[in-house]
Amino acid sequence: MLDQVGSKSKNKSDRAQINNLRHIIAIVGPTASGKSELGIQVALEIGGEIINCDSVQVYEEIQVATAKVPVNERRGIPHHIIDFVSPAINFTAADWARTATQRIQEIEARGKAAMIVGGTGLYLRALRAPFFPSPPTDEELRSRLTSIRERHGPEHIHKILARFDPDEARKLKARDWPRVQRAIEFRLQTRERISAQRPLREQPPDFSDRIRVFALNPPREELYARINARTEQHFANGLVDEVRKLLAAGVPANSNALGAHGYRRVVEFLRGERDLDSAIDQTKLDVRHYAKRQLTWFRREPGVDWIDGFGDNPETQQAVLSRLRTHAIAT
Repeated sequence: MLDQVGSKSKNKSDRAQINNLRHIIAIVGPTASGKSELGIQVALEIGGEIINCDSVQVYEEIQVATAKVPVNERRGIPHHIIDFVSPAINFTAADWARTATQRIQEIEARGKAAMIVGGTGLYLRALRAPFFPSPPTDEELRSRLTSIRERHGPEHIHKILARFDPDEARKLKARDWPRVQRAIEFRLQTRERISAQRPLREQPPDFSDRIRVFALNPPREELYARINARTEQHFANGLVDEVRKLLAAGVPANSNALGAHGYRRVVEFLRGERDLDSAIDQTKLDVRHYAKRQLTWFRREPGVDWIDGFGDNPETQQAVLSRLRTHAIAT
């Protein structure tokens, strides 16, 4: 009994020390690495609320291939910016950063610890280093450019950008077609070069230096095995029917939501462009490649604390909490 009392007292003390630092804990890493499980466990320990940092989980009605944690498995932890906007809307990184800033301020005003959990690195970068002002998405223009890319390939639109904005084209590779395409859109909408607008970006929010980033680094082969198994489960759980219903409801096939990994190959299957086995196999490959790009992205980000293992492993969870406690004691 005395041991239990002492343990509870120590946990409260640990929480107080960690919270006194006013860190905003960000848990990132590749898809299928257990970020959500780790985030919930840390939130339980420090009295946190979770802000979703996944560019697909922001969408309502997009469920099967998103790995959203069901409400009854969130263990009472509030989750924000999840099931947040219609899949017909192209919710941008800048949109997310503005909304996340508001949520962080609201959470901290309640005396809670704000946490950021997800694998969309561009979202986190937009929060820590805000983008310059840009016009809202012109859906008709985006649709035309997407059609050109799908017909002629990403190298073709990269050549278009090279004519419009050579400096930006030199910075971007053809396979980074979302940014290439956005730079073309910017030029056509504003008649300005996006490369010339970078000095106009806003100052980071005043809390940006309090963001502490933990990135999961699970064993690669096991991660890929999880991705393959999860992809098969998504198709078994009705992914094709979900996409069919979304298209029937008017969600554009070229929207950000249906263009995401896990969804775009289903759209191709429903268009008759590939068979079901091909859609499944290509989705597995797409998601494995995405996981690799996520790891590469976060290795280039400053101030990332890497954690080996999967986030649903209790040892990994304790490793993160131990680092937080050690930092709190040392500070």
